[in-house]
Amino acid sequence: MLSIIEQIKQGQLWDFHGGIHPPENKTISTQNTIQQAGVPSELILPLKQHIGGKGDILVTVGEHVLKGQPLTQGNIAMCVPIHAPTSGIVTAIEPRTVAHPSGLTDLCIVIESDNKDQWIEGRNPISDFSTQDPIDLIERIRQSGISGMGGAGFPTSRKLQSGIGKADILIINAAECEPYITADDRLMQDYAEEVVTGIKILQHILTPKLAVIGIEDNKPEAIKALNKVITDHDNIVIRVIPTKYPSGGSRQLVKILTGKEVPASGRSTDIGVIVQNVGTIFAVKRAICDAEPLIERVVTLTGNSLDIPGNFWVRLGTTVDHLMTLAGYKADKKHPRIIMGGSLMGFTLPHKQIPITKITNCIITPDRKELPLYNHEMACIRCSSCADACPAALLPQQLYWYAKSEEFDKCEEYHLSDCIECGACAYVCPSEIPLVQYYRQAKSEIYARKQDAQAADRAKVRFEEKNARMERDKAERENKFKLAAENRRKEMKTEVTSGSGNDAITAAIARVKAQKAAEESGVASPKPAVAAAIAHAKAKQAEAAKANTAEPDNSEMAKLREERKQQARERKANLAAENNNSEANSIGSEETVDTANKKDAVAAAIARAKARKATQAGKDNKSNETVTTTAVENDETTESADPKKAAVTAAIARAKARKAAQADKDSKSNETVTTTAVESDETTESEDPKKVAVAAAIARAKARKAAQAEKETESDQPVTETTVENDETSEPTDPKKAAVAAAIARAKARKAAQQIEKNKEE
Repeated sequence: MLSIIEQIKQGQLWDFHGGIHPPENKTISTQNTIQQAGVPSELILPLKQHIGGKGDILVTVGEHVLKGQPLTQGNIAMCVPIHAPTSGIVTAIEPRTVAHPSGLTDLCIVIESDNKDQWIEGRNPISDFSTQDPIDLIERIRQSGISGMGGAGFPTSRKLQSGIGKADILIINAAECEPYITADDRLMQDYAEEVVTGIKILQHILTPKLAVIGIEDNKPEAIKALNKVITDHDNIVIRVIPTKYPSGGSRQLVKILTGKEVPASGRSTDIGVIVQNVGTIFAVKRAICDAEPLIERVVTLTGNSLDIPGNFWVRLGTTVDHLMTLAGYKADKKHPRIIMGGSLMGFTLPHKQIPITKITNCIITPDRKELPLYNHEMACIRCSSCADACPAALLPQQLYWYAKSEEFDKCEEYHLSDCIECGACAYVCPSEIPLVQYYRQAKSEIYARKQDAQAADRAKVRFEEKNARMERDKAERENKFKLAAENRRKEMKTEVTSGSGNDAITAAIARVKAQKAAEESGVASPKPAVAAAIAHAKAKQAEAAKANTAEPDNSEMAKLREERKQQARERKANLAAENNNSEANSIGSEETVDTANKKDAVAAAIARAKARKATQAGKDNKSNETVTTTAVENDETTESADPKKAAVTAAIARAKARKAAQADKDSKSNETVTTTAVESDETTESEDPKKVAVAAAIARAKARKAAQAEKETESDQPVTETTVENDETSEPTDPKKAAVAAAIARAKARKAAQQIEKNKEE
């Protein structure tokens, strides 16, 4: 069985599904050779004229540029630069309407020509490309800004790079199947030798087994011109194919020439075939051999509304308005139209200020008779003509329904992405449904949704990675802190065990142990300062013991004890001074009046009333008198049965109360002593009011004796002296103690009175 290459050399051809035969209308523009369109006064250069990303702008507004100077740059394979088509001044970098069916704007560089058309210096033409490295040639092609000029705009350098070592067959697309367009036909007629040179350059880069030029049979002049320059040893064959639309499509041409099907989701390089357009081949030759970047291309100007139709060399960025003026455009009075592209795949321009780009190959200006206007869309009659004409073997009718109802999942299921938008289905549709417009809209929506989904996926991945990174950082911090804590514990344990640790650490451990022991034993722990000093001393003692010292260093303990003794001495001295002041005030001033003395008088009266009440309450007066006398003599513990002594004691108490009231009025110092005594004595409770009264009487007598009250009344003097003499046998005559005892007695009397009142209420 013959190989594919042998079958091609023998002239075998294949066919593809569907296709149509519309009127060609090519003879309008093929009568004359390619002419120069000249340099317009203003050039508008969109930054994006190819498939891929935009380059970085290298110029600024007001800068003077030269012909062939790069205006943008890109360091990725899918980005090719644009160059200045002529010399001039950059007047603006702003959005302008670009050549696209949407009619939207894009960023453009505007150059005002200086009419000098001066080339940039430093160009380096290659006279013998066969001696050059293919990689260097590909880079030269990329830097020259060459992209596919057949309509797709795929970067040529990227396609060549992907085909190195894979492409067995190089196909030159010279079919130019769409009506009206004759740019490639005229280029092959006028520049056949340069086209063949470009083919040889690609052969040197790709090293294919065979190069095939596929050309339709409606271009006999171009076929003759190519045959003249192709020799037998060039390994280039020309294959003339039947005229059929869209045989110029990449997938369809591969099928016609090789019989192979390009995978739906792949490229022709996947089956060992690479396809390049004739215009691209010519641009490669100019870039390598002439060092000219892609700054102009051949554009077909045709239509019944032009006086001078034909093909022109047009600088990129030239506006359609300039070309229409050059070709003598006369707009239709009722329905003026300017179409960019062919009659089937082209689109109507919104105005004439649209610039020519790298993928612009034709401008059509039809009148009403030439291309009838679009009529109103009618309902589909399910005739299946669209399916019969589809060159991609799709189901246009089903795709139309799904695209119209926005069932985009179904559109993808029915392989909408394989549609080449050739327009054959719309051309044969009897209902005049603009099917391609529905397909383009659906493709745009699917693309947008995929971009959103990819963005969401990327955001999700970033979010998950961020969380994972935060978890890792948290775990690392925790492990770091844990390790540091373990190291500190080990160091402390080692230091405590060896005794060579820091004194502060040893003291802290000692304090904690002391506090714990105090809590367990119920004994109040010492103050932190004292505990710290003790722990510090103990630590030093331990260190001294470890060092085998003769005697431990007790200087800290001795210092601490000395401080505590000094504090005790100061407190004792202060208390003695206060007591001396109180004694002096109680002796030297007897006429000072104070509210506390009044309370003492009241307490004495209460004591007398309680004594009388106690006497009346008992049925035996003698027993009561005995109790009273006994209380006076024995100080609350000894009982006596002598009623006379009880009477004498009561009289003495009354006299002493009066005297104490007068003496307390003259002393303010007694208030301090009394207050202190009352506060200290409030914790002691007396349950027997009789004993309280007797204690009050004894206290008053002692106070009277201590003050040496020698001016008593004559009636009371014998009794008082007798009482004092009796008291001297059991109590000392210290005046300080007597004052304190009197204050305590008064406090007890008040407390006993309060208790009696409470008992009455209950």
